[in-house]
Amino acid sequence: MSKAGTRCSPHSCSGGWGAGACWEPLGSRGLTFERTLAVTGPVDLRVETGSGSISVRAGDAGRVHVVGTIRARSSWGIGTAEAQEKVRRLEANPPLVQNGNVIRIGRVDAPELGKNVSISYELVVPAETKLGSETGSRSQTVVGIRGPVRAKTGSGSLAITNIGSEVRAETGSGSIELAKVKGRLVASTGSGSIRAVGIAGATQASAGSGSVRLELASAGDVEIETGSGGVEVSGVRGALRVVTGSGSITALGEPAGSWKVSTGSGGISVKLPSDAGFELEANTSSGRIYSEHPITLRGSIGKRELRGTVRGGGVLVALLTGSGNIRIE
Repeated sequence: MSKAGTRCSPHSCSGGWGAGACWEPLGSRGLTFERTLAVTGPVDLRVETGSGSISVRAGDAGRVHVVGTIRARSSWGIGTAEAQEKVRRLEANPPLVQNGNVIRIGRVDAPELGKNVSISYELVVPAETKLGSETGSRSQTVVGIRGPVRAKTGSGSLAITNIGSEVRAETGSGSIELAKVKGRLVASTGSGSIRAVGIAGATQASAGSGSVRLELASAGDVEIETGSGGVEVSGVRGALRVVTGSGSITALGEPAGSWKVSTGSGGISVKLPSDAGFELEANTSSGRIYSEHPITLRGSIGKRELRGTVRGGGVLVALLTGSGNIRIE
């Protein structure tokens, strides 16, 4: 890393030497600040940063501990000395605002200070915390708070674990990993995979391109969409809707509402209770249909289309693939 007053080498530029800009932290890890804010009850926390990571985890009640790491970037219009001066000013007066138990972190009101500056945050908060967090790029990690949680990043991964209520997670590009969410889940990524286990509420998951894997821990309706990628979902006790442009689908659970499962190309496999009653509609343009359940047929029967009633009927289970086999177990 170059010293103050010198030009960055081509190899130190984050966006490539041709971009004309490179990160110039004070010291190899940037310059940090620490603050401890006293609170007296549940915390309403909002954290935002243009370019930097965010980490939030549960700690002791009664305080919010903040560690910020500041880096500035020199460019053709901003020299190293000016960039480092921005870092020093932000370290002396960090973007923290507290109004009782309401805390806002990361809003830089002076436009000249926010330009070409990256701040990453590590926060230790009471378990009774509601969180809204957003970063333009880089990852976020949230662990052990009651929530609800709303986390968003333009590009970067999201890892969210052990949350006591609703979670909304969104990334433009990057993976989403979730575990032990005791409430409704809404997760979306433009490109990247979604993995969620131990979800105890209704779930919506969407990916422009990438696989989706869900494990439900309690009853709730499920909706999954992906432009291209396989889908695995288990523990469903409710309605299910799965749509993928291309990729195989595996679904296990109890159809307490209608199941509508479709893929443009790929096999479909569903596993239902051995005593389940339902109405079946299965269709494949290129493939075969197999069923281990006794079916009372209606209408015509063929290798690629099957309609009928299982154990006196019930909710609709509709399975459709453009090319691939369909298996009902």
